[in-house]
Amino acid sequence: MKRALAAALLVASSLATPQTPATDAAGSLTPVEHRRTPDQTFLTFPEWYLVHSPAEYAAYLGRGSAPSGFPLFSHIGQFWQSYRAVGDEISKYPFNGGYHLMVMVIGTSTTVEYGLKGLYEHTIGRLAEAMKSSDAPLPEERFAAAYAQAYVDFIRIDPWYLFDFWSQLKTLWSDVPWSGPDTVRRWERRFALSSELLAKEGYARLIKLGTQSIYDAPKPVTAVVLSRAAAADAAHPDYVPLAAPAGSDAVLATVPRYEAFTAYSRWLAGQGIAFREVAGNRGDIVVSLLVPDDWRADSAAVRTLFTQPILTRPGTRRVVLATPVPELAALLRQAESALGPSAIEHVYDF
Repeated sequence: MKRALAAALLVASSLATPQTPATDAAGSLTPVEHRRTPDQTFLTFPEWYLVHSPAEYAAYLGRGSAPSGFPLFSHIGQFWQSYRAVGDEISKYPFNGGYHLMVMVIGTSTTVEYGLKGLYEHTIGRLAEAMKSSDAPLPEERFAAAYAQAYVDFIRIDPWYLFDFWSQLKTLWSDVPWSGPDTVRRWERRFALSSELLAKEGYARLIKLGTQSIYDAPKPVTAVVLSRAAAADAAHPDYVPLAAPAGSDAVLATVPRYEAFTAYSRWLAGQGIAFREVAGNRGDIVVSLLVPDDWRADSAAVRTLFTQPILTRPGTRRVVLATPVPELAALLRQAESALGPSAIEHVYDF
């Protein structure tokens, strides 16, 4: 099963980036090599959900909560809900077979992982958990929380299969003390953690083997066309102005892609700068916010694609919005002013 999934993921990776991307912006000011297809802002949400979900799990464990209480099965449902919702949105664009295959593969892989983990935690894990003498976290449980957070911090920037699971396994057996009370729960946790780390290390090695031979790394930056230049800021050194488009008062620059794109978007919006294009697109760009249940977007230009309750934080939900690129900065300023910077979960680059 895992070999088949790995092979499919490698094929998907090689197909996911079209050679001549079409954008939704006729007469785009963005150089051709920096343009990407307009459907990708939607398709990247399911990918990023597989960062948001582990992040929620890490925060949950970090609060000392029991792993058997984490809603793994509901997270499987949220992933597929998001994929269905974005699929409805991109039906007007040419079918991006490689990207869809990649999302299907990672979704299926995660469904299997979460399903098996959920079954284990709700049976053997819960039984061993009930045998603890107190609610205080055991050394293995503290390790699990630290490992979960280290993994999330890593995958926000780099592919998951480059994470050093083997090093984590060695740390578990060399640095976490063996002696102490609650022997049954502690050895049950060691078994569960060791099994997970060994399985992920093996799967990651399969992926790495193939990506070294067939996968070309995507561009790490995104080109943006802005209403004016940003002020120099040592805290944002990766804002790089490019040659200004001829006959236009707009400013062309590159900013980091992926996780950092959100921070740079907030930084630009905070200076009152408007986006005119992102990766050659002027149409919709997707943004997710973490908001109170009663929050509503204050703009007729913003569409709510779907919402998801944050099940480990009652009263909070994820709202996934589509806004035209020229309205992006205003949306970010409004959200940050009303809710604070932590409410802006992610801006989904193309």
